[in-house]
Amino acid sequence: TQPACNESVTYTTHADFTFLDNVVPLVERWRGPVSAAVFSPGGDFNTTLRTVAFLRTCRALVAKHVTFHLFFPAEHMPTHVPPSGQLLSQRPSCSTPPPYLAAHTYKRAHNLTYPVNIARNIARRAAATYFVLASDVELYPSLDFINFFMEMMRRQDASRTPTPTRRVYVLPIFEVKSGLRPPSSKPALVRMLKRGSAIPFHKFVCPQCHKVPGMREWADSNATDTINVVMVAKRHPPFHHWEPIYVGTHLEPMYDERLSWEGRSDKMTQMYVMCVLDYEFHVLDNAFLVHRPGIKRHRRDRHRDLLTAHQNSLLHNKITPELHTIYGKRGMCFL
Repeated sequence: TQPACNESVTYTTHADFTFLDNVVPLVERWRGPVSAAVFSPGGDFNTTLRTVAFLRTCRALVAKHVTFHLFFPAEHMPTHVPPSGQLLSQRPSCSTPPPYLAAHTYKRAHNLTYPVNIARNIARRAAATYFVLASDVELYPSLDFINFFMEMMRRQDASRTPTPTRRVYVLPIFEVKSGLRPPSSKPALVRMLKRGSAIPFHKFVCPQCHKVPGMREWADSNATDTINVVMVAKRHPPFHHWEPIYVGTHLEPMYDERLSWEGRSDKMTQMYVMCVLDYEFHVLDNAFLVHRPGIKRHRRDRHRDLLTAHQNSLLHNKITPELHTIYGKRGMCFL
């Protein structure tokens, strides 16, 4: 049975089939509802179906908690979509190589960009709980987050009474060195930070994008069996490039579907709107996300640089004037 609307938090995420191996460690930590939008153009649709069948058959937690929502562009439809009864009856062998290891992808062969914000919106719209954590599939949560978070909400009564401010609840994000096991508790993470085997997310790629206000207070706060707010911040300088991942609701602004992952800055429009609407970002003390092991470093990609230039032009010349018309402007808010 699925949890009631006010009993849990849905982890909403997205991927193509080549990233679906991450669903297993994610759901092992999350132990609650996961809504995953999967980009499945053309021939990737069948590989995605086989991957979903494999994961649902061979991983009980995936079958119990994860819903998959496949989508594709009208210009790149699959040749055949089997009826749902046929899909659900598939029982692949768990001793065969997982389908997500397939080297060939239709997406790459046809040079398609990844519609990250369409995926984010599909996953969020499909979530059946009031609270949602819109995140990436390679980000694994600290243990027992749902129970701790819902207990905090019951203390605050925030889910049933209106609050005077718009607010969301932020989980700091970290990376760990390749080959290491991602920490599941705050004490383990803090030890890795002190040793240098863990670092803040995107430290070597875009440090300002994930620099969390109050990180010193966060690291110094004691680990307990509860979750509390350690810092309340706004997306104002010097944090005006901040792209936090947070627990919110279905009331938060959606993501702009014209933006691709390859063009970068895909969450900036949502963050700008939230700043103009004067959102508070409540940083949680005993919760975090940790990226699949491996430290990210900046790599030059000429093709992606061209897509970034095009997307920046779209943001500057079209999207920003639209946002100013719809939401107005507010001092200290920058796109």
